[in-house]
Amino acid sequence: QVQLAESGGGLVQAGGSLRLSCAASGRIFSINVMGWYRQAPGKQRELVAVATSGGITNYADSVKGRFTISFDNAKNTVYLQMNSLRPEDTAVYYCHADMRPYWYSHGTKYWGKGTLVTVSS
Repeated sequence: QVQLAESGGGLVQAGGSLRLSCAASGRIFSINVMGWYRQAPGKQRELVAVATSGGITNYADSVKGRFTISFDNAKNTVYLQMNSLRPEDTAVYYCHADMRPYWYSHGTKYWGKGTLVTVSS
C-alpha cells in the first residue's frame, strides 16, 4: 500500500508565499516522477509542476518563474515552493506520483487527497 501525505496548504494574501510538501510512504521500490496538479472550482485538473527522480522538471507556463519544485529522493518527498501567489492560483493542489511498488512492477500512478490553497486579493 502506498500513501501520499500532503501538507502546507492554507490562506495567503496575493503576493505571498506557501510551501507544499508531499511524502510518499509504504511499499516503494522506486519513484519515477512526483509532482503537483491543481483543480480550481469549475475547472479541470491541470499540471502545475513535476520532477523526475533524475532531476528533470516541468512547469505549467502560468507558474514558471514563481513556483519551484524539488524532489528529495532520500525522503521520497516532493516540495513545491510557491512565491508571488495570485488569486488565480486558488485551487485544491494534488500530489501525484508515478512509482514502482516492487522491482517487478510497472509504473503505477498514485494521487494524494489534496490540500486547499486560497489566495486572497
